[in-house]
Amino acid sequence: MKYPVALTEGILIKREKRFLVHVELPGGEKVIAHTNNTGTMLSCNTPGSKCWLSPANNPKRKLKWTYEIVESDGVKVGINTSVPNKLAEEAILNGAITELQGYNNLRREVKYGKNSRIDILLESDNSRCWVEVKNVTLTDGNGTALFPDAVTARGLKHLHELENMVEQGDRAVMLYIVQRSDAVQFATADEIDPKYAAGLKQAMKNGVEVLCYRAEVLVDGVEIVEPLEALCQPSPTSIKTTP
Repeated sequence: MKYPVALTEGILIKREKRFLVHVELPGGEKVIAHTNNTGTMLSCNTPGSKCWLSPANNPKRKLKWTYEIVESDGVKVGINTSVPNKLAEEAILNGAITELQGYNNLRREVKYGKNSRIDILLESDNSRCWVEVKNVTLTDGNGTALFPDAVTARGLKHLHELENMVEQGDRAVMLYIVQRSDAVQFATADEIDPKYAAGLKQAMKNGVEVLCYRAEVLVDGVEIVEPLEALCQPSPTSIKTTP
């Protein structure tokens, strides 16, 4: 996935509330950018970090910038939570996610469950595969990517809805996209949200498949590059909890 316009580099000043980040641009101008990432952004929220913004394509939008990338521990991390859905679609269509091949049709944002929309629905003549996609930005500092970085009742709801699809005879997949290059494996962040961790393990027992892929984040675009082993158990090391 290539960014449609060049990103602008800046320095992170602070995050305010859930959807606002303050950034200093080259030349000293200070701007407020929108972020759609509602997590805590643990390990990706340090003032003074390099970051990259994209200009808003809607001239009527109040905030003229969107928060895309931040540098953490020397690597670029993709913050924009809409990017993984685009990456997943692109990777499925070009064959990069081998486990999700063999379907004739791909649809996005299809209604299902209780007032939910599935990120991707794959269909063939006699089968369907429901794919929920999550963005992963947190690591434990030792190569293990962790999800979630905050308690997520919505994420737990999605797991239950995927289980329901399996009960109906369909295939269901929980797909984690890690948008940072220093991850070598994936696990649930049991210390942060034990209910989600337990819910994922239960969903797996009930037939929901778990896939995890790492993406390489560059200032001109993001690309899925390799699968990661999903441990789905507590991280073997302590989690960094400082921003």
